[in-house]
Amino acid sequence: MMTETHQQLMRLPVNKVFFKYFFPATFGLLLMSANILIDGLFVGNGIGAPALAGVNLSYPVISLIMAIALWIGIGGATKYSISIGVNQLQKASSIFSLAASSSLIVSMLFGVFGILNIQTISIWLGANSDTSSYVIDYLRVMFLFGWVLGLEQVLSIFVRNDGSPKLSMMALATTSIVNIILNFYTIIILDLGVKGAAISTVLGGFAGLLVLSLHFFNRHAQLRKLAFQWSWKSLMNIFSIGFPSFLAEAGLLAFVTGYNLAMVGLAGTEGVAAFSVINYLHGFMFLSFFGIEMALQPMISYYHGSEEIERIKSSVKIGEKTALILGILLLGIGWGTAPSLVGLFGIESAEIQQLAIDGIRLFFFGYIFLGYNFVYMSYFQSIGQVGSSVVIIVLRSFVSLFVLLWILPKFIGVTGVWLSLPLSEFFVAALLFFIARKHVMRRGNPAIEKR
Repeated sequence: MMTETHQQLMRLPVNKVFFKYFFPATFGLLLMSANILIDGLFVGNGIGAPALAGVNLSYPVISLIMAIALWIGIGGATKYSISIGVNQLQKASSIFSLAASSSLIVSMLFGVFGILNIQTISIWLGANSDTSSYVIDYLRVMFLFGWVLGLEQVLSIFVRNDGSPKLSMMALATTSIVNIILNFYTIIILDLGVKGAAISTVLGGFAGLLVLSLHFFNRHAQLRKLAFQWSWKSLMNIFSIGFPSFLAEAGLLAFVTGYNLAMVGLAGTEGVAAFSVINYLHGFMFLSFFGIEMALQPMISYYHGSEEIERIKSSVKIGEKTALILGILLLGIGWGTAPSLVGLFGIESAEIQQLAIDGIRLFFFGYIFLGYNFVYMSYFQSIGQVGSSVVIIVLRSFVSLFVLLWILPKFIGVTGVWLSLPLSEFFVAALLFFIARKHVMRRGNPAIEKR
């Protein structure tokens, strides 16, 4: 029997269903990304620019932890929603148990590997004599306890799909509040440096986990009906469907590494510090687009399972409009408040300040197109067409981005670095508009017809 939440997916207008998921998901994700931004504010003001650069160099590891969580979480939640859509409730519960346990195992193995190779990894990330000690201090905590952040992300996705987007938002809000309080205490009061920032982030994640556990006391929750059946086939399906989410988050790792290396070569530690400011802001802005994915995924997966083709089309259209409005809003914020945003980080160097201000005003043009690309990545992933979703991510996060990062700086220097991401997103969005959109909006859905 369907839960009341899943009945609402069929009964309510699509735009109401979308915003029912979108606002809590976006607000919660913005709160989660505020953790990254707050770390930067405390590190920049409490320790200094080299420490800020060191934490930024460590960021790809956090991206990888979250990539693993999204890989398993989105893959499992998509299978979960499709199973609910065809009324296979026992299978849905088993998928959750399998996803949660495999996420914990994989993230712990990743942590062990990281601890054993921490010196080598810090060098891979671009640490130098100015930043090496900060990178290692931050990574040591993340490798030991990053599984907390990963498990919180997986559980948050499933709780949202099980009809409690507000509880998921509350958990992320709790994570942020705890992180803010502990950042002040560990960095300013205890003077623990970047190690304090890492500890605060992990303890904030643990607090969020405690809030999410309240969902299992809800008598209407499908997730509380635990069922576990080990199945290699189901596990492979979870990893297959979730792979685009892993690749998208791993694209952030590639983006940060590529930009760091480009800025080191062009402007040294000052360039990396300037990019650190933009990267902290980008971490905050970028996750707002994940709110669109978090809204579309349970809707499209459920409608796909129920063969509701017109509702799928309507979902994509409202996602497109929301992405464009959000992109224009963020670009306006960047252009209008760039000096104030840079001033938040307590950077005293006028050179770094100007580099960051110029970077924000160019880099933020990418947000006009980024959300559009996310809509179609989410659509193909949510109906199980993983290959199409992977192509979108590889084009925008790896192929076009790295080609542009290689070519543009040779001709226009640092300006070329800032423009690489906007142009990459534009090229992929144009391709999707002229090719993929016709596939989605034409009469009928091949993914359903072939079943």
